[in-house]
Amino acid sequence: MADIANSTTPWPEEAMKAYRWLDEALLKQPATDKEFQPAWQAYKYLLKGKMYAFIGANDNNGRPILTLKLEPAFSDMLRREYADIVPGYYMNKVHWSTVYLDGAVPQDVLADMVQAAHKTLLASLGKKAQREILGE
Repeated sequence: MADIANSTTPWPEEAMKAYRWLDEALLKQPATDKEFQPAWQAYKYLLKGKMYAFIGANDNNGRPILTLKLEPAFSDMLRREYADIVPGYYMNKVHWSTVYLDGAVPQDVLADMVQAAHKTLLASLGKKAQREILGE
């Protein structure tokens, strides 16, 4: 996230160093594109132009967040287990979950969530697009 902490985001460089691994994990997902959304002051992670994740800050409390598109059953399980995973901030509360990054969600759980979000969106694409993305 070397480019995340700059004059266009509400976060200082020091705060973002802790989340650099997360940006890298998102960008490792096949065919992921990243773009800055000025109105949200957030970075979107896209697959074939469709968003599956974004990193930003909660407008109400300024806390850094990761919001991911997940299967509803998986989201429900995570929300029951972790107080810092809540229904999607400014998103459909069934299909999106928000993680407070400064909370107590373990890094391996976040990494699993990133992979699950990518897989969820990939499954919604046509078979031809899926094969193209997976290199088949």
